[in-house]
Amino acid sequence: MNQIGDSIPRFRSGDREQLRSLHKAFGFGLSILLGCGSILELSAQNGTLDEPPRSLHGSVVNGVTHEPLGHALVFSPDHRFAAVTDDQGHFEFALPRLAVRGQSNQFPAARVDAFHEEQERTRSLGPIQLDARKPGFLEGGAQQDIALDQKEVTITLTPEALIVGRVVLPDEADRIPVEIYRRQIQDGRASWTPEATAIAKSNGEFRFAGLRAGKYKLLTQEVLDRDPLTFDPRGQLYGYPPAYFSSAPDFGSAATIEVAPGGTFQATLSPVRQAYYQVSVPIANTLSDSQIQVAVSARGHRGPGFSLGYNQQEQRIEGLLPEGSYTVEASSNGPAVQSGTLVITVKGAALQGPPLTLVQASPIVVNVKEEFTSPNYPNSVNWNINGRNVEVKGPMRYLQVRLWPAGDFGLESSTAMVPPWRQGDESLTIPAQPGSYWVQADSSRGFPASITSGGIDLRHHPLEVGRGGSNPPIEITMRDDWAQIEAKIGTGDESLPDTSASRQVAGTNALSAWVCLLPLPDSPGVFQQFGIAPIQESAEAQVAPGEYRVLTFDHQPQDLEYRDPDAMRGYDGKGPAVRFLPGQKEHVTLPLVIAGDAP
Repeated sequence: MNQIGDSIPRFRSGDREQLRSLHKAFGFGLSILLGCGSILELSAQNGTLDEPPRSLHGSVVNGVTHEPLGHALVFSPDHRFAAVTDDQGHFEFALPRLAVRGQSNQFPAARVDAFHEEQERTRSLGPIQLDARKPGFLEGGAQQDIALDQKEVTITLTPEALIVGRVVLPDEADRIPVEIYRRQIQDGRASWTPEATAIAKSNGEFRFAGLRAGKYKLLTQEVLDRDPLTFDPRGQLYGYPPAYFSSAPDFGSAATIEVAPGGTFQATLSPVRQAYYQVSVPIANTLSDSQIQVAVSARGHRGPGFSLGYNQQEQRIEGLLPEGSYTVEASSNGPAVQSGTLVITVKGAALQGPPLTLVQASPIVVNVKEEFTSPNYPNSVNWNINGRNVEVKGPMRYLQVRLWPAGDFGLESSTAMVPPWRQGDESLTIPAQPGSYWVQADSSRGFPASITSGGIDLRHHPLEVGRGGSNPPIEITMRDDWAQIEAKIGTGDESLPDTSASRQVAGTNALSAWVCLLPLPDSPGVFQQFGIAPIQESAEAQVAPGEYRVLTFDHQPQDLEYRDPDAMRGYDGKGPAVRFLPGQKEHVTLPLVIAGDAP
């Protein structure tokens, strides 16, 4: 006290206001100290203690070589945590201290909700998920869920694949677009879809980076030769038709480029300069506000490359093409689907083609036969359609049917059943352009036991939609007499194998295995997949009756071409063939297909 007293300066009688201010300051500070003491005493009484400093550490590794990756950015999606790995690929986050209860977070049953609230509050103090990024590696797909008490994590990055090369042109001043298509799987079937476009440099070099492992096709886009030394807009025009790798005559016969993670493929493309001629094809019967899409196929082979445009003001198709035979397809996706086809031949001169007539396509009717054994399903549901509340009845409540273009390269668009436009409308129709389609039926009630049209099994054969007139309806039989599967990983009484996924901390969303049921050829089964969590030794699921190849992966497969028997032959010895009968339950013990062992 003497020290405090000695430290107080002596005040004259005229400094009373200063003295009062000082007393207030000391009084305020003293109240803070007393308040802190009360808080500490209350905390001790309630059993609340400050946890020692926490941290989360880990490493980032190359998904192919498994080597550590230095100088990779590790971050949480909410941007609260970020770090750069050291030369050994390690990183560490210092986490906030937690106020934990003295009785190990044990709550009575009456306070379950409070326990979950406490969990969420505690969880929010640390990262819930981590991602990583590094130049030369793919972005996305590396996210890792972080458990509440997790202290270590490994993040895997996949190296990007590259397709590089050169376009050989006589004049290096011409910069030509180069395009790649990727082989993608949709509903178990493969098709070619555009992936990326790059402009070749003045020396012809091009580069596609950030590619996933897979199969690709490569081509140049057609371009006019506008060399200022030779270009004459009033004279003969020249250009470069599309060139397909490697020196193929069309897209269908172009070579397939397959790249592995981190791989690089080099290619050379050599377009040939040719004369181009003006082409004009009038549309006979379109409306002035119709949006017309035009597709051009050379020599009857569908695929990208050649193109013509639509002049809406003049209502005609026009553009430039070199000599050759072409199929011109025009379609309208307005309120009523219209389409038309015309074959033209360009030979040494401008072409004024005959009028192309668009024919209105009739919508495809879908008839549903219900053979349900359980009546427990609402008779109607309410949908909000363009701001209108519509009561929906019938199969529309639970069933969606979609058509996907068949073939390697489909010019048609995918299409689905139209929603009801008025109360009480239970009709099921699909607008579709002429062409060949695969039928996909998804249901939240039961399963499609059969899908046919005109006696053709649409599970194994495409639906052919003709031009004009009516097409036979799609007939679907819905049932709910499910079979069941109980799947277990390993052999005998073994539990889950010690895979990288199964080592994740229990309580995360990570799955240790994915079970896939692949319908065998001519089977009425429906493809499905489900996961087994790390804390489970087995899992059960409903299965549509049929014969299946049952496979279990240590990851979720993305490109299973299960509709193609040839593509699936590589899995013949990797999982049993099982027949599921209505109402029966099959117990299946499955070997695990490791990612590196997949064909």
